[in-house]
Amino acid sequence: MKKTVLCGFVMLSLACTVSAQVRILFDATKAETAGNADWVIDADTHDLGYSTGPAVKGGGNESDPQNLPTPAQSTVTSTTAETYWEGSLSSWGINCVKLGYEVETLPVFDSITYGNKSHALDLSNYKIFIVDEPNIKFTAKEKLAMINWVKDGGRLFMISDHCVSDRNNDGWDSPMIWRDFLKNNGVQYNPFGIMVDSVNFSQTTTNINPSATDSMLHGPYGNGTEMMWSNGTSFTLWPHANKTVMGDVFMTGASTSDSINVMFAHAHYGKGKVAAEGDSSPPDDGTGDPNDALYNGWTADASGNHQIIIMNATIWLATDDYPTNPTSVNNLSVTPVKFEIYPNPMYGTGRIKFLMDETGPVTINMYDVTGKMVKSIYNSQAEKGLQVVEFDSNDMPQGVYFCRLESDHLTQTQKVILTR
Repeated sequence: MKKTVLCGFVMLSLACTVSAQVRILFDATKAETAGNADWVIDADTHDLGYSTGPAVKGGGNESDPQNLPTPAQSTVTSTTAETYWEGSLSSWGINCVKLGYEVETLPVFDSITYGNKSHALDLSNYKIFIVDEPNIKFTAKEKLAMINWVKDGGRLFMISDHCVSDRNNDGWDSPMIWRDFLKNNGVQYNPFGIMVDSVNFSQTTTNINPSATDSMLHGPYGNGTEMMWSNGTSFTLWPHANKTVMGDVFMTGASTSDSINVMFAHAHYGKGKVAAEGDSSPPDDGTGDPNDALYNGWTADASGNHQIIIMNATIWLATDDYPTNPTSVNNLSVTPVKFEIYPNPMYGTGRIKFLMDETGPVTINMYDVTGKMVKSIYNSQAEKGLQVVEFDSNDMPQGVYFCRLESDHLTQTQKVILTR
């Protein structure tokens, strides 16, 4: 069959991301407005109290967000300010609406379900579910619902905070809640390959994944180069549990080819995707509940990089792995394969990720700068979907190489730098 040559892959433009079918649900059922937290996109009333657990209506002055933000998101324009809504995540919400997405809130006294046709806010009706620093433990049914939803194609954005950040005084902080979710969900132990650490640290880091194809760092919102934790936690990655897991931002001094001291990560699971962030401060835009002490981590901290990285991650979650319209090259319509090498530059071992739109033969070979093949990495029948190939470069001299993937429909080549 005829082969086509395509180097790299298509990067979405902001104009291409507009889709009325992308519905985003922000969770508010897990005490996300307790204490000085106000992790909601909009709230018209502030009458909740948190003493030792669940919210109490009329028990205080914390935000009580409604399902739909007001004024209506249909009135949002390209020049609408984030203060149009009152919530410390209003900037995030307004940014999403400007992309053509629809945003909603799962209200405080509702519950997380999947497959419940009588529940209008069931996860099956949404593409992305954002849970920013939960302070109430997920029930067994909720954990099962969330895992199965991701497995079936849902997109989850997990945000934690530091240990001992129990804002509603029920004995559970967000790292422990996420750890319980990942360990005891009734489906799989640590399915995403992302384990939340129970630590507390503050730092600004520019130690990022060097891969030029990392969608969290290089996307429609620009190139993210920095993040700042104001008391947050980290992640430990388990590639043996999920080969697709990848670290995007690392603590200062950590190795970007390692699986520890990770601050931001992403992975695929089943047909779905997951993004994970270790601090709730970056999405905070500094405005919201007038009774809380809020700070602008969205654009004021990390030189504005938080908005870039979080919005790139949101778009990555919203975007299907395959373009709606296939790319035509040399009169042959094919669906481009996303071909990613991590880390790059590479020291020792790494991973090659690629997506197949159908089952078929694939070869991956490494070539030197003269065009001579120096190593065969993969030569087999690849199944439809995301594939991950482990690669050991220890037997190759350092230098510049070209990794070429060939399938029945196209060939893609990427430059790889090996270091020692």
